[in-house]
Amino acid sequence: MNRSTLYSLIAVLGLNASLTTHSIAALPVPGFNIDPQRTAVVITDPQNDFLSPKGVTWGVVGKSVTKNNTVANIEALMKTAKASNLPLFISPHYYYPHDHGWKFEGALEKLMHKIGMFDRPDPLSTKDFEGSGADWLAQYKPYIEGGAAVVTSPHKMYGPDTNDLVLQLRKRGIDKVILAGMSANLCTESHLRELLEQGFEVAVVSDATAAAQIEEGDGYDAAMVNFRFLANAVWDTKQTVKAIQTINK
Repeated sequence: MNRSTLYSLIAVLGLNASLTTHSIAALPVPGFNIDPQRTAVVITDPQNDFLSPKGVTWGVVGKSVTKNNTVANIEALMKTAKASNLPLFISPHYYYPHDHGWKFEGALEKLMHKIGMFDRPDPLSTKDFEGSGADWLAQYKPYIEGGAAVVTSPHKMYGPDTNDLVLQLRKRGIDKVILAGMSANLCTESHLRELLEQGFEVAVVSDATAAAQIEEGDGYDAAMVNFRFLANAVWDTKQTVKAIQTINK
């Protein structure tokens, strides 16, 4: 929402413009301090269907991914976390055949199931996983595979309410999260909301995410507004890398 639209809305609602705009300008920045014993990097859905030009959603997220340099920025976070011994958690999105038996769906669920997004043939098999839309981008694999990261059970819609991310974080004594991944106004924002409700401090990395651009609106812009209202901090990748590197000095 641009400023002129905001002023028009204020006028329609009969609100005091000076008071309302002052309140917006005065929104505090809580801040986020990295404690290496209590902090983890969490990445949502770093998978081909979102981040590869061959992925099934590239037509709607590709411009945002490219503009934000999202792929490289996520890798920079992973690389920095590894170098600084900060634990890395991956919250993936998978759909199995039984998930296609759902009797009702929201708009995006319906689309994801229709285009076969994140599909896997079986929860206990990795057959045909390599290079599929559900697989990680190739450059991320050294930071994820072989026990390098904690890969949680899959979330099924958007947030970690349906997977074991919170349990895994708590079991490691972690209550501070640096959050990034795909996509900004859906899984990333839903993870932010649930982690905050669970008592975590969360810093979101603004350019290590991206979102769909559709005729109804720009998902990335919508997410940035909500991140500012909700998160303890909103950093870009350069700020985040610098903050992580500082803990070892």
